[in-house]
Amino acid sequence: MATAGKVIKCRAAVIWEAGQIPSVEEVEVAPPRTHEIRVKIVATGICRTDDHVAVGLFPGISYPVIVGHEAAGIVESVGPEVTCVKPGDKVIPLCVPQCGECASCLNPKSNCCLKGHVCQPQNLMPDKTSRFTCRGKQVYHFLWTSTFSEYTVMPEASIAKIDDAAPLEKVCLFGCGFSTGYGAAINSAKVEPGSTCAIFGLGGVGLSIIMGCKTAGASRIIGIDINKDKFAKAKELGATDCISPNDFTKPIEKVLVEMTGLGVDYSFEAIGRIDTEVAALASSRLGSGTCVLVGEPPSGSQLTFDPRLILTGRKLIGSFLGDWKLKEALPKLVSDYMNRCINPDALISHTLPFEKIAEGFELLRAGKSIRCVLVF
Repeated sequence: MATAGKVIKCRAAVIWEAGQIPSVEEVEVAPPRTHEIRVKIVATGICRTDDHVAVGLFPGISYPVIVGHEAAGIVESVGPEVTCVKPGDKVIPLCVPQCGECASCLNPKSNCCLKGHVCQPQNLMPDKTSRFTCRGKQVYHFLWTSTFSEYTVMPEASIAKIDDAAPLEKVCLFGCGFSTGYGAAINSAKVEPGSTCAIFGLGGVGLSIIMGCKTAGASRIIGIDINKDKFAKAKELGATDCISPNDFTKPIEKVLVEMTGLGVDYSFEAIGRIDTEVAALASSRLGSGTCVLVGEPPSGSQLTFDPRLILTGRKLIGSFLGDWKLKEALPKLVSDYMNRCINPDALISHTLPFEKIAEGFELLRAGKSIRCVLVF
C-alpha cells in the first residue's frame, strides 16, 4: 500500500492516566519493524478488561496507553521476515500471543504463552520501543494489540489470518469475549450432555458460556445475575432458568443446591468477584462438581474459602481465554461462524462510530450493553 514504510497519522483513544475515560486523539503510528505487522482496525469491541485499565485495576500498565484487544482488521503493511500474513489479509489480533517457541506454546495442554502479559509486560514491542506517539509523547502499547487505534502494530506472534469473506464488525468478538466464554464450557469444563450448569454473570462472556453449554448438550443451564434485564437474552441463547440473588434471603449457592439436589455439575464465574467465585464453587455438585473461574478479579485480589469444599470432591479450575491456542483456533472458529455452526452476533447490543467510545464505556459501566462494537 502507499502508506507502507511511512508514519501514519490516525485517530486513537488514549488513556493519559488511571481514572480517565479514553480520549480520541490524533496519534502517529510508526511502520512495523522486523517480525511486526501494521493493521488497519475496522471494528473493535469494548471489553471489561479495557475498563480495568481505565480505572487502574489492571496490573503492570504504563500510561499514557492505547488499550483495546477485541478486534478485527486488514493488514496494511508488514516488516522484514514476516511470513504469516501479507498486506490485504483479514486478521484478528491476539490478546494472548502464540510464539510457537516457548515451553508453554510447545505444550499441547497450555495456551499461556510465556511472552504474554501473565509472564512479562507487553507495554512496549518486543524490542522495548513503542510505535505510538501523541502530542510529542511516547504512548504505550497494551497486550501488543492496542486496537483502540485506527492503525496499530503488533508482532507476528499476536495475529491470526482469517477467512477473506468474514464480516469484521462481527468476528471481532472472537478476539476475546466469545472465545473466552465458549471455550470455558467446551475446552476447560468439557461440559457433558445431560449435565446441569450454572453461570454467574450474564455479560458477554457469561452469555458465551451459555452458548457453549448448550452446544455441549447440557440439559439445564441456570443463569445468575442481579440485572434481570439480561434474562431475556440469556434464555434466547439457551438458559433454561434465570435467577437473581436479590430475590432470596439465603445465599445463592444454597438456592442452587436446592434447585438441583446436590448442586450443579458445572459452575462458571464470569464476573471476577471473590464472593461470587466462592459461591460458584459452593454451588457445584458435592463429590463430583467442577467450578470454572473465568472472570478476572482486580489486581491484588485473594481467594479464601473453606478447604472442605474441594476436599469433598469438587474441582476448582481456571480458564485462560477459553483454553484456545488462538493462532491455531481462530481461523477454525471463524470458519464455523461462516458455516453458521456458532453465532456470537447475538452478543452485539450496540454498534457505535469510534468517536463515541466514551458513550460505549458509559454503557458498559451502567450494565446496559452486552458488547459494544466500535467501527472506524
